[in-house]
Amino acid sequence: MRKVGIIMGSDSDLPVIKKATDQLRSLGIPFEVHVYSAHRTPEEARAFAVNARKNGFGAVIAAAGMAAHLAGAVAANTTLPVIGIPCQGPCLEGLDALLSTVQMPTGIPVATVAVNGGANAALLAAQILAVEDAELAAKLDAKRRADAEAVLAKDMGITERL
Repeated sequence: MRKVGIIMGSDSDLPVIKKATDQLRSLGIPFEVHVYSAHRTPEEARAFAVNARKNGFGAVIAAAGMAAHLAGAVAANTTLPVIGIPCQGPCLEGLDALLSTVQMPTGIPVATVAVNGGANAALLAAQILAVEDAELAAKLDAKRRADAEAVLAKDMGITERL
């Protein structure tokens, strides 16, 4: 199975990344996590992206706040799917990061999840990998069923209480 590369622009993004790693771990998907900044370590971020396919990655998750150029910088240097997680920073409640992540020029796509959407980024990466992996697809189907059952159990609980 190909692995998922996870890059965060700063270690302050770790709580968001933890949601992604927890989700990937629960599905048995291998991953690597790195801290590379689009602005402070551009050469390292570029080298990771350029070599990602050769190094066994099937998708890359890039999380950053504020200017949030990391996902775009990675996507500019690989044709692997890149999933951007805009992270909430000290101002604008993450809107700045969301707009920076989602507004990519034609030819350099970045799939973008919600602000601080680490779990969904991991699930999207899993769905991408599952296109070629029936076992992983079955795990995702089972997760969806379990999630639905949990909601229905809460519904029944509310109905009984009221």
